[in-house]
Amino acid sequence: MTTIALSNTTVSSRVLPVVAAAFVGMALLFVGTISQAAVLHDASHDTRHAVVAPCH
Repeated sequence: MTTIALSNTTVSSRVLPVVAAAFVGMALLFVGTISQAAVLHDASHDTRHAVVAPCH
């Protein structure tokens, strides 16, 4: 009988890419379907002001 033991690093190295891909996918769905263009523009505009980048 063969026993295969998985270490914590093996399991976490498998889970992290799945969680990251799910997060990116949900973000893309939100940006493409739910959010409004004005909201996205305001968010990017405020971000540019926050990092002291010219935007006008």
